[in-house]
Amino acid sequence: LLSCLLVGRLLFLLQDMSKTKEDPQPAPVSKKNKYRKDKPWDTEDIDKWKIEPFQEGEMKAPLLEESSFATLFPRYKEQYLRDVWPEIQQALEPHGILGELNLVEGTMTVKTTRKTWDPYMIIKARDLIRLLSRGVPAPQAVKILGDEITCDIIKIGGLVRNKDRFVKRRQRLMGPNGETLKALELLTNCYIFIQGNTVSAMGTFKNLKILRRIVVECMENVHPIYHIKTLMIKRELEKDPELAKENWDRFLPQFKKKNLKRKTATKTEKKAPYSPFPPAPVMSKIDKQLESGEYFLSPEQKQAKDLEAKNLKSAEKKKIRTDKYNEGFVPPKEPVKSSAKVPKTVETRSASDIAASLIQKTGSKRSRPQEDVKSAAEPKSKIQKTDRDGSKKRRK
Repeated sequence: LLSCLLVGRLLFLLQDMSKTKEDPQPAPVSKKNKYRKDKPWDTEDIDKWKIEPFQEGEMKAPLLEESSFATLFPRYKEQYLRDVWPEIQQALEPHGILGELNLVEGTMTVKTTRKTWDPYMIIKARDLIRLLSRGVPAPQAVKILGDEITCDIIKIGGLVRNKDRFVKRRQRLMGPNGETLKALELLTNCYIFIQGNTVSAMGTFKNLKILRRIVVECMENVHPIYHIKTLMIKRELEKDPELAKENWDRFLPQFKKKNLKRKTATKTEKKAPYSPFPPAPVMSKIDKQLESGEYFLSPEQKQAKDLEAKNLKSAEKKKIRTDKYNEGFVPPKEPVKSSAKVPKTVETRSASDIAASLIQKTGSKRSRPQEDVKSAAEPKSKIQKTDRDGSKKRRK
């Protein structure tokens, strides 16, 4: 029986081997594109970024439900929005969108009406009020209602934790006198407005994708100048039709990250002078009590000593508190005016001393030496006089 089973098994294996030689197995199919089907309409000449225009009359029936969006705005923008709101309503009216400005609650609201002929226009109106609340000027924000222009509000507040670092990197995005921002606007054909923790941008989908990458990487410590250089090279390569279908990696600059080690001040530890003897052992708690004599005190004496030290410490703190409290009741010193007359000190002299000094002063004036009187009177008596003929005479 066993021999019959073995022979049957061998015959079965020989038949399988002959079948495999005649019909080889197919190669295994990748499961990555298992459910992907061919798209005959998706050819290379199709522009996937192009937006087909939506004309009035293509929507046959009005909207069944009302859609609305509302957003808050800061209080300092209230006066500006009040002045500009008629222009906003005038821009929304041809599209059948109703706009409301509530100054009590500080909100802007847009709603669809029965006259709305473009269902996507309510999304455009929502972007309009978002841009106005972010501080974008009204003439620029109204351009969002066009088909080719869309907006992107990039939140940069949570990308950097340190506030000082965040302010520096945001200023780096603007550049000195706004030059970096102006260069990005020219190269990406987008409007950029930086306000607080957000960057509001307006442009086409393709350019906004590039701009978002630049802004996010700037917050991650990649300077925008590297992207500006790359965009300038790409703009020049686009002008050459021969390079349109080639790979541009060989023309673009390759920037490598450099982790520069900053110089840190090395701490120099002062070494103790060399001693051949080992250091003295550290005294234990019992050794310190034996040295001070506290070890031989009774528990009552130890408690009394601790209480006394505690009272002394509390008395010192109380004195500091009272001195600090009394400082408020000490009157400040009034400044001495420089124009005030300082009273002269009264001389304490006797009447005889005062009389002697007066006599001495008057006597010195009366008793003038005789020679001084003659010398003083001499030039008056001798006056030279000149006649017509030039002869000099003396008059006595």
